[in-house]
Amino acid sequence: MQKLTIRRPDDWHLHLRDGAMLEGVIGDTSRHFARAIIMPNLVPPVVTTADARAYRERIMAALPQGDVFQPLMTLYLTEHTNPDDVEEGKSSGLITAVKLYPAGATTNSHGGVRDMDKAMPVLERMAKIGLPLCVHGEVTDADVDIFDREAVFIETVLDPLRRRLPELKVTMEHVTTSDGVDYIKSASNLAGTITTHHLIINRNAILVGGIRPHYYCLPVAKRESHRLALRAAATSGDGRFFLGTDSAPHVDPLKECGCGCAGIYTSINTMSCLAHVFEQEGALDRLEAFASLNGPAWYGLEPNAEQMTLIRRIESLSFPDKIETGAGPVTVFDPMFPLHWDVEAHSGK
Repeated sequence: MQKLTIRRPDDWHLHLRDGAMLEGVIGDTSRHFARAIIMPNLVPPVVTTADARAYRERIMAALPQGDVFQPLMTLYLTEHTNPDDVEEGKSSGLITAVKLYPAGATTNSHGGVRDMDKAMPVLERMAKIGLPLCVHGEVTDADVDIFDREAVFIETVLDPLRRRLPELKVTMEHVTTSDGVDYIKSASNLAGTITTHHLIINRNAILVGGIRPHYYCLPVAKRESHRLALRAAATSGDGRFFLGTDSAPHVDPLKECGCGCAGIYTSINTMSCLAHVFEQEGALDRLEAFASLNGPAWYGLEPNAEQMTLIRRIESLSFPDKIETGAGPVTVFDPMFPLHWDVEAHSGK
């Protein structure tokens, strides 16, 4: 196959940051994706509907002229989140989901939830009104190995929560393990996003031949058997799995230091990377389901009417090593193989 046309894709897990960084990165998303679920872990975080409305206005103001893009806003769950405010946000059409960060799990998550019991009033309201909960699926206990955090989260947090509130719709974001894949397959009212980079790298990319900070992310990449399980799930066509890039820009000085930030920037080349992966797996005919159909179905939205065409070029594509933003340089994800699938056009402008 040398040409592939699919519905225009969406990104169901995206970090746009704010200010100069937002202005520098948003075009890489809006160029290809029609919609994206926007992460709320700013400083300070997006905790109220009013916060989300103001943030959405800043996003739209930064959008390149002519791009058609819809940010789907989320709220940062705390132990003090007001259920009435959450319901108002959903009723207004502004809020698409609420995000659970276990305190200390990832970037700007120190204000997250430490005691799930204190968050139950808002979770019960969300179950009642049909508002999904997106979860960063890791525990942060000091005695749990970082490579086991996802499996332990499923056992000690997610499964008890789902048993307590089976009607709550839960998206397990950036699944990284076969444990996560198997749990989603065995459950009801549960789905999972998979990132571009977790389909491509395992933990060797971070550690072999020296520490390579631009492959460091949270949840951290796992061993090869888990990567293969993610590939099988993503390319299966199973409607419970869909794309959430977790594209997370950090300026290089914050990555290349003694205590580097977690995050990989993939928005600019995700569709080329995904086409390569799906071609490798003999599943190009299922790329549309993963990138364009399963996510909208899960969130109760229509697929995009616009289409995207990808062309397989003979010569490999050239992506920049870094993008320059007003906040500083951001290194672009290098998949460590040549990319040939080029986004030729989409009808979203």
